[in-house]
Amino acid sequence: MDTRIIDLHVHSNASDGTLTPTELVAEAKRAGLSAFALTDHDTTDGISEAAEAAKVADIELIPGVELSTEYEGTEVHVVGLYIDIENSALQKQMADFRQSRDNRNVYMLEKLRAEGFDITQEALETCFPDAVITRAHIARYLLDKGYIPDMKTAFSEYIGDGCRCYVGRPKVTPMDAVDYILAAGGTPVLAHPVMYHMERPQLLRMIREMKAHGLVGIEAIYSENTPADEQIYKTLAREEELLITGGSDFHGTNKPDIRLGTGRGKLYIPYSILEKIKEVRIAR
Repeated sequence: MDTRIIDLHVHSNASDGTLTPTELVAEAKRAGLSAFALTDHDTTDGISEAAEAAKVADIELIPGVELSTEYEGTEVHVVGLYIDIENSALQKQMADFRQSRDNRNVYMLEKLRAEGFDITQEALETCFPDAVITRAHIARYLLDKGYIPDMKTAFSEYIGDGCRCYVGRPKVTPMDAVDYILAAGGTPVLAHPVMYHMERPQLLRMIREMKAHGLVGIEAIYSENTPADEQIYKTLAREEELLITGGSDFHGTNKPDIRLGTGRGKLYIPYSILEKIKEVRIAR
């Protein structure tokens, strides 16, 4: 019986996680993982370091990325597995994403300063060198400075969607993200559908539009899912003839209750899921 376990949704400090790619590999080893995918937001900068460490640790590293998109007013994330990190078109698109995020941050920080917080882009870059600065970094900074009692407060009162310091940014569609991932040799997966709070007709419509562009899988196994949620998304994947994938969405101490590989303790992602992904990739 194959008892190997994996995690196909993991973040490093190249985006908004707190562990370096090398530290992630060490954590994966401690967690007993046979394989994991590094899927940082809009960047593949941590992949090379992680791959080197994974060779030494004898862990299978899947190069990945998580792209931020928007569908009918809802932010939707698309994970790409087995990304060619040298693909110039994808790298250009991700650079555009990051520039858009940087521009948004300027205005968001202005609003936070108007609320009385002493926070600047320079201070964030000093605290989080070489990272793609995201809202999670802003929340962490506010927490570390003692301005807020916890990270949740940052999102519920200040920088979460619709809050008084929130600033939106232009996004591509999930279908665009599928196109970018496929062009870079990757396998596109709809990340954590439970997080979008969509009614079933809207979710189905989006999935079918994405599938028409080449969507391969749905992240049906996820840390935030209830057992009922997991069954719903597994059934949906089968009905739509898509692969089932799974990931913890590990961010280190930025999500302290989420553990690598096991989520909140009960997540189970068997290696057989990765084998099916590989089979589909070979068939293509």
